[in-house]
Amino acid sequence: MTYSGEDDRNRSNPSDEDNDIYTEDGSIRPDFLALVGAAIADRDIIFLRQNVTRLHESEIGDLLESIMPDQRLALIRLLGDEFDMTALTEVDEAIRLEIVDQLTNEQIAAAIGELDSDDAVYILEDLDQEDQEEILAKLPFTERVRLRRALDYPESSAGRRMQTEFVAVPPFWTVGQTIDYMRDEEELPESFTQIFVIDPTFKLLGVVDLDRILRTKRQVKIEAIMRETNHPIPAVMDQEEAAQLFEQYDLLSAAVVDDNDRLVGVLTIDDVVDVIHEEADEDIKRLGGVGDEELSDNVVSTVRSRFAWLFINLGTAMISASVIGLFDASIEKMIALAVLMPIVASMGGNAGTQTMTVTVRALATRDLDIYNAGRIIRREASVGIINGLMFATLLGLIAGLWFQNYQLGMVIGAAMIINLIAAALAGILLPLLLDKLGADPAIASSVFVTTVTDCTGFFAFLGIATWWFGIH
Repeated sequence: MTYSGEDDRNRSNPSDEDNDIYTEDGSIRPDFLALVGAAIADRDIIFLRQNVTRLHESEIGDLLESIMPDQRLALIRLLGDEFDMTALTEVDEAIRLEIVDQLTNEQIAAAIGELDSDDAVYILEDLDQEDQEEILAKLPFTERVRLRRALDYPESSAGRRMQTEFVAVPPFWTVGQTIDYMRDEEELPESFTQIFVIDPTFKLLGVVDLDRILRTKRQVKIEAIMRETNHPIPAVMDQEEAAQLFEQYDLLSAAVVDDNDRLVGVLTIDDVVDVIHEEADEDIKRLGGVGDEELSDNVVSTVRSRFAWLFINLGTAMISASVIGLFDASIEKMIALAVLMPIVASMGGNAGTQTMTVTVRALATRDLDIYNAGRIIRREASVGIINGLMFATLLGLIAGLWFQNYQLGMVIGAAMIINLIAAALAGILLPLLLDKLGADPAIASSVFVTTVTDCTGFFAFLGIATWWFGIH
């Protein structure tokens, strides 16, 4: 990506050897950021138009995330109509809302009118209903109907992600008519790989790939070369399920249909890649108990998103502490128990987290279901037993030598076996149970699995020790 500077403003190319705006680690070059910041401060519109507007939308998004908050709106205002609003789909939600809140509805409507429908919906869906209606009212009728229909579909559904611009022709057209139509029509999508075949009611009949069109004589009718649509996607289908269809069948695009099998849009691979990234990011954050937190969130919103799960963790920690309290007399008489018991709980927690992570991801990708659950449960139980035996032997030897008490080594070894088996079973059974109950296993599994392994580890180790050594 190239950019130039103004000699009279002493802004030369930040790197004559490498015109890429990124460093080797993927961050934006500091010298480029400095030049952009100086241009914003000096209101150097010429420099900004030469060096920012030519960037890809994703690069502009990275730039917006890298500059200071007060510079973002200034940059957009200086660029005016030349700012690519598509870049707002590439930034954190908090930054997008921060920018959009500072723009008038007239400015947003003018910019959205130039975007693809899927990008327009992505920006509109975060706005208040009142603002949505005011912006939609300023758009042409056809565009307004398309966007409102997409916004009516559930959040995170294929209907929200679809692009309403597509190419559709009747089956009785010839290849020549279709080619002429694509050459003459000005409202076609910027890029597409398939032509959909529909009846007068817009019911989907089939699809023709562009390469098939190019290799067929002009007089051949479309119905003679069309094929059945591969896996049309219901508009109400969850976007994650739609992404799994793309992954399973190697799709580049897919028709989106309503309840009556009428064509309402198309889902493309670029949108699906975004969905896969978002869903994976969401699962990782939920496993950590941070919800929808973004790097751009302020301190208050970050505290709010983390407090709830930390509060729940406090409650489960109190449960674990109460288990320890049952054996306070044993701990007082044998200090070695207090030294060693965190090891048992920690090993169980880590083992449970490993199993839980694999299980939650398998549930998310639909690789784990009722048909193979039994086999996976047996596998994880076997892994727990084997790891338990190996680490019981290792830790038993270490504890025995450390405290010169081989019986203590045997006790902690037995507790380790019990806890690692419990960790393996909890790591797979709890996510399966939560999924069966309709809860998101990515959100709740971590807290429950940690509680099970802590309580089991403490109770097993302290209980066996109390019985073994006859402590009262």
